[in-house]
Amino acid sequence: METMFLWVDDPGGNVEHIAEHGLTPDEVESAFDDIETETTSRSTGRPAIFGRTFNGDTIFVVYDLETDIAGNEFVYVRTAYITED
Repeated sequence: METMFLWVDDPGGNVEHIAEHGLTPDEVESAFDDIETETTSRSTGRPAIFGRTFNGDTIFVVYDLETDIAGNEFVYVRTAYITED
């Protein structure tokens, strides 16, 4: 089953937030296809991953797993940024 993502393109949404860190939704989604480590954010306690994007960058992604009223699970990315390799 393919992972579903919720991207909010409104001002202040998660698309704008990751863009501030030089990333696009496509790059962040690709990191979920190449997860190096699953972990937890030290500052928020939310689930997080270190993953490699399709262009080779290792990124850190903090997210929530949400469920809509139909019972579909999706990823809501809170933040993502490129790590130092």
